[in-house]
Amino acid sequence: MMNNDNNKEVIKYNGKELSCSLAFTLLLIGDKYKSLILFHLKDGALRSGELQKSITDISNRMFTYSIRALEKDKLVKRKVYPVAPPKVEYELTEQGESLIPIILQLDKWGRDFANYHHLYAPCE
Repeated sequence: MMNNDNNKEVIKYNGKELSCSLAFTLLLIGDKYKSLILFHLKDGALRSGELQKSITDISNRMFTYSIRALEKDKLVKRKVYPVAPPKVEYELTEQGESLIPIILQLDKWGRDFANYHHLYAPCE
């Protein structure tokens, strides 16, 4: 929700008032794991375990927190299959998919920056 009192835009979200749309975007996807989850879902749905394993160094607790936040913000949707053992898949929503070109640009920028500064090391 945006408010234009005194020419000041305010985004009210989750009990917070943000005066900058970039701050709002970073609140939604700015932490390391949310962005990585979105990145790993770019090619389609993944089972919960596959998705978590694709992200280096994420704890169960942080994975659960991040995926639930993305679900709540309607960037990721969860599908539960009625089988035993339970099968859960995650995939991007339309809004989540709209972030992929931006995330891919950030990925490219990171590669270019690392190349420019000779930060890549050979794998052993």
